[in-house]
Amino acid sequence: MIVDCHAHIFTHWIGACGHPTREVHKRYLQRVVTRTVAPTFRFRDGARADTKALFRAGEESWSGLNDVDFRVGRFGQLEFTHEGEDYGVQYMPVGMQEQVAPPELMLAQMMNAGVDHCILQAGGGYGAMTDMNAFAGRQYPERITGLMHVDEAMAGKPQQLAEVDRAADELGLRGLYFGVDAMSRHGFPWALDADEMAPFWDKLARRDILLCFEMSSGPGYDMAGYMANLTAFGRVLARHPSLRVHMAMSPPIAFFARNGHYEFPDEALAVWRHEPMVLEVMFPITYGGVWDYPYPEAQVLIEDMKNQFGAHRLIWGSDMPNVERFCTYKQSLDYVRRYCPFLTAREKDLILGETCAAFYGIG
Repeated sequence: MIVDCHAHIFTHWIGACGHPTREVHKRYLQRVVTRTVAPTFRFRDGARADTKALFRAGEESWSGLNDVDFRVGRFGQLEFTHEGEDYGVQYMPVGMQEQVAPPELMLAQMMNAGVDHCILQAGGGYGAMTDMNAFAGRQYPERITGLMHVDEAMAGKPQQLAEVDRAADELGLRGLYFGVDAMSRHGFPWALDADEMAPFWDKLARRDILLCFEMSSGPGYDMAGYMANLTAFGRVLARHPSLRVHMAMSPPIAFFARNGHYEFPDEALAVWRHEPMVLEVMFPITYGGVWDYPYPEAQVLIEDMKNQFGAHRLIWGSDMPNVERFCTYKQSLDYVRRYCPFLTAREKDLILGETCAAFYGIG
């Protein structure tokens, strides 16, 4: 069985996409692309550009987002206007003529690539897709498992705690996606292990909700910021040793693999070796625009992860449909499935599906 641990579906991005209003969703999108690796162009002549005009440097809450007529375009682009010039961020693949991804698109991609099941993550720019993910899981239970979502910084408040209960009791979702960077919506108001967050972690542990957790280095966006967030999360895990965690995204290359090999500080290893934790293997979405398929640089890092954590704790993910701005869905799988000669057939079976299936209880 091949299981993709990191996929998305979403309603048309021109709408609210599960958030309270269209404006809230649009600000999530603008915030996401302030630090994207997606290529940015000036429409007038196709010249390469950047997204610095989208925000005021050093002001990492939504209050720092500039008014640049940010909008959802077509053909995978998010658009903005700065000093009279129109720009586009190629955030989704060019072939996405409209910014929408129904479950059936994911199913067709899976059939073509030979993927049996996928985990639908949720939140932020993609939209608060709790209800849509639940619907997709009910429609296609043999192919899709959906995760719920909350407003991360407010997760310890009664309204968000009630949303966890609703998603679990009424919608049948047993996992939750949490993206640390989305705490920028409220200006990163407190640390992950702050008292304000304690009721949320308590509820996840008490209800045995699986946690899909995406780390961030914000608000400082440096090594110190990343380690501060990671060690704070480590203190959460120390209080809740039974919490089962799916660590989304591979460890950041910029912080831990500048010389081409992973070198992890002991403080990071202490967190990542939390026993009920699995770690994502996913490189094309971040470095697919720099490296060429089949990504031998990524294969070196996968071997490092295997040696540090064991193949039985690694799970493969794609970040579909986003990853297709750099490579095909099949290629995002085949750089592991067809290559990585240091992995035995059994280790590939574990990484490409068996471990994820066991973690999420996929039959």
